[in-house]
Amino acid sequence: MKFFIDTANLDQIREAQALGVLDGVTTNPSLMAKEGITGKNNILKHYVDICHIVDGGDVSAEVIATDFEGMVREGEELAELHEQIVVKVPMIRDGVKALNYFSDKGIRTNCTLVFSPGQALLAAKAGASYVSPFIGRLDDISTDGLNLISEIREIYDNYGFGTEILAASIRHTMHVIECAKIGADVMTGPLSAIEGLLKHPLTDIGLEKFLSDYRKGNG
Repeated sequence: MKFFIDTANLDQIREAQALGVLDGVTTNPSLMAKEGITGKNNILKHYVDICHIVDGGDVSAEVIATDFEGMVREGEELAELHEQIVVKVPMIRDGVKALNYFSDKGIRTNCTLVFSPGQALLAAKAGASYVSPFIGRLDDISTDGLNLISEIREIYDNYGFGTEILAASIRHTMHVIECAKIGADVMTGPLSAIEGLLKHPLTDIGLEKFLSDYRKGNG
């Protein structure tokens, strides 16, 4: 499973990169705004800054337009920024058309805001590189987000689609574990969800015992 971090915060991206397990970054307009990144030129520069931190990993950069021509124009501009950029396109009618266009042009894409197996099937048919089912947001409305991952995995395996399942809207560490168990290709979430994998009380207890015994013998 690939680990992506879902943020526009450069310090968090550096921290995840230093941990040695980071495979990529996903961002969106909300995350950019959260970091105070506004204005087209500043946003484009920020995407490049992220690419320079991530060692060869994919960086999803989202289009703002909702019409085909606008998505194509913005997507081509984003793709030209850096070879690591993956154009993030919403799951709407014109978005599917744009996915097909970008696929024919050799531009990699991430189809975002996916909430059903049918949407994921359309994205794969259109040639999306990644599909992003938002499992956390489904959980928020008392729907099983993890089941959506399982359904997409089954469909993709049935027909050999090369589109990677990018489990998005990850909220906590157990989301990561469950997505890994059911075959998501990628997870993207906060740094805390990744760092949570480090933690276990028996590890802490065992380490303290080792150190205590060492101090007793070498005090």
